[in-house]
Amino acid sequence: MKDRASRQERGRRLSSEVLEPMKRAFVGKDEIVDLMGVCLVAGENLFLLGPPGTAKSALVRELGHRLEGRTFEYLLTRFTEPSELFGPFDIRKLKEGELITNTEGMLPEASLVFLDELLNANSAILNSLLMVLNERVFRRGKETRQLPALMVVGASNRLPEDDALGALFDRFLLRVACDNVAEERLPEVLDAGWRLDLGLHLERPTVDIETVRELHGALSVVELGGVRPAIVDMVTKLRRAGIPISDRRAVKLQRLVAASALVSGREQASVSDMWVFRHIWDSVEQQQVLAEIVDSALKKTPADPSDHPRAREGGAPDAEALARDLETIAQRLSDAATSAADRSVLRDRLGVLAARSQWVRDQEARTVLSARIEALWPRFEQRA
Repeated sequence: MKDRASRQERGRRLSSEVLEPMKRAFVGKDEIVDLMGVCLVAGENLFLLGPPGTAKSALVRELGHRLEGRTFEYLLTRFTEPSELFGPFDIRKLKEGELITNTEGMLPEASLVFLDELLNANSAILNSLLMVLNERVFRRGKETRQLPALMVVGASNRLPEDDALGALFDRFLLRVACDNVAEERLPEVLDAGWRLDLGLHLERPTVDIETVRELHGALSVVELGGVRPAIVDMVTKLRRAGIPISDRRAVKLQRLVAASALVSGREQASVSDMWVFRHIWDSVEQQQVLAEIVDSALKKTPADPSDHPRAREGGAPDAEALARDLETIAQRLSDAATSAADRSVLRDRLGVLAARSQWVRDQEARTVLSARIEALWPRFEQRA
């Protein structure tokens, strides 16, 4: 009984003393912070889709600081070599005929890992990264070692287009968009960013990485029996909706459901913990379909104070917000300075808005939005 109370307290402390302060420090990033917390406890990986300058690396760095954990971050290019991630061979050992990697300060010693521009990974490091992501193992020649990494966060401004990178992307169980904050919140961003830049937000960390490891080790005590029929029903519905979920991914998603319960201070999972299913999309077009199906399932159960805060964040899209986003896209397409890469990102963004607009409840507003979207598509074929 004492151990159980201790585990529940650890979960609540992780939320109140690490995740909540991070939400105050990073405006508009609540969803990402909550997903990082769940992935951290579950020992799973998180993929961030978004442009540079949206605080992706800062979020991971800040989480590492608050947990007093060792963080490794790297910007991948097409020419990145294994030694840049894992460390060079130890020269002293090499002279003795041994191929031993000097991993000091490198990925194999980190508790948290951030790989920016993940999809630039080349064939030289691909297999090593796959083992890190899937098995938490580093292997180089005869050298094999278990890694302490609890979570790897990958980021890119695009989605994979070939099978090799698709396999890498598949190792990130949850995915989330990381965009610039809405214009109306820009004053908050400037204030919070200034405080973050000067270190004025800092609070003494009271939860360390070993506490998180203990939570990770407690996944097995979470009772999933009561919610498993709902998980089966959810996976079935999503597969019928055209969203592929392999048996392997379905099994691993239970870890995230259990982690959501632990972060909420519970050792019994509930249907509300299935909010994580909103973030298993493979393409931007799937995001709204997932949200609608998941939110429909969550609404069938009464709200409870112990629910994870993300469980009740769903709802129909805001027509006015969608209209503002469409206007922004139109303005940027009219700007001669908008590059081909920017136009590609805008095209992906329009695809997301097109999918979301179909779920606007007001029929007249939905019709207006659809007309605006249809008028924008041909502009991508025109030269800026």
